[in-house]
Amino acid sequence: MNEQMKAGPLDGIRVLELGTMYAAPTAGRMLRDFGAQVIKVEDPSTGDFARHWTPQKDGLSLGFTRLNAGKRSVGIDLRTDEGRGLVRRLAASVDVVIESFRPGRLEAWGLGYEALSQDNPGLILTRVSGFGQTGPYRERPGFGTVAETASGFAFINGWPETPPTSPPFGFADSIAGISAAMGTAMALFKRERVGTGEVVDVALYEPLLFILGDLVLKFQATGEIQRREGNGTGAASPRGIYQASDGRWLSIAASNQGIARRLFDAMGRPELIEDPRFATNADRMANNEAVQAEVTAWVASRPRDEILAVLDTFEVVSAPVNDASDVLADPHFRERTLVELTGNSILGSVLMPGPVLHLAGYEGPAYEGVPAIGEHTREVLADVLKLTETELDALAERRVTAPASA
Repeated sequence: MNEQMKAGPLDGIRVLELGTMYAAPTAGRMLRDFGAQVIKVEDPSTGDFARHWTPQKDGLSLGFTRLNAGKRSVGIDLRTDEGRGLVRRLAASVDVVIESFRPGRLEAWGLGYEALSQDNPGLILTRVSGFGQTGPYRERPGFGTVAETASGFAFINGWPETPPTSPPFGFADSIAGISAAMGTAMALFKRERVGTGEVVDVALYEPLLFILGDLVLKFQATGEIQRREGNGTGAASPRGIYQASDGRWLSIAASNQGIARRLFDAMGRPELIEDPRFATNADRMANNEAVQAEVTAWVASRPRDEILAVLDTFEVVSAPVNDASDVLADPHFRERTLVELTGNSILGSVLMPGPVLHLAGYEGPAYEGVPAIGEHTREVLADVLKLTETELDALAERRVTAPASA
């Protein structure tokens, strides 16, 4: 790897991560993925609560591992005046601060943007909260589940006969974290052009609501409220998840006229495109149950791998419904998407999803180790704030920072 390939686009950018749990640390990881140095501030005694999430292996949270590998952990008690003073001094030496406290908390601590930008006029403050920094709900607490319900996602997720359903993973948090990283990158670009800092304000529900925008427009245009449709869609047909003869599942998305025609050809039923019920997308949507029955019966007639091979031959958009073992075994994912996490004695060498996008001139970072709570406290405070060993010992003795053994 040459030097150009080693250096990411954010090489030299220093990030102070005050965020906990999921969304803000996701933003921190996105920035680190492209070269930024991330200093993660944690409570010296309990750490980020995400360390207590399940699943775990021998006390190590796998979710925390994925989002925080390669960051440097500094244990600082923000409930103390001294601790907040240390954070303010650190903020004066970084490019970006990411936080996920309830709106107003940083200001109450004397760490709002007005205060931090006095010391660092070019600072980017990226704020992730349940409902944003403005509006009637700004002070409400919020986690991903609340965002998934308030945005309207849970209402349309599931089947007509089932209750509204939230996903069993951090969906809203992840999208908000990626959005926060994008906002941070835009603010850094603006700073390059005009020289000033910026506040990036991300509400957990807003990226989801953006994705769901069609249903909002649909209601205004037609008066119709979109409801749960299972694996179907209100936009195109045939589309869905189907079971093959061996009991395994696959997806098909015939989302335009050309793909629908090729699908019928693959099924050995080219005449279906001439059937008045199935001739256009509008016709197929009006007769969705009938066209879905045709596709369902064909998929059920053969094993999954055979069906997928035929679909691939006819260039029909399709894929297996993978479980985790399928993902790990897939040669495409292993070459392009999965990266190696090393340097952890509990997990050994394992694979995890890498950056969410690729740049031709950058191969990506190494993912080495998961920091213990406050592991890098002395190293960072000595390096960034130039504190002496005596000063570091005194802070640890007063429990402002993580103990020397951290």
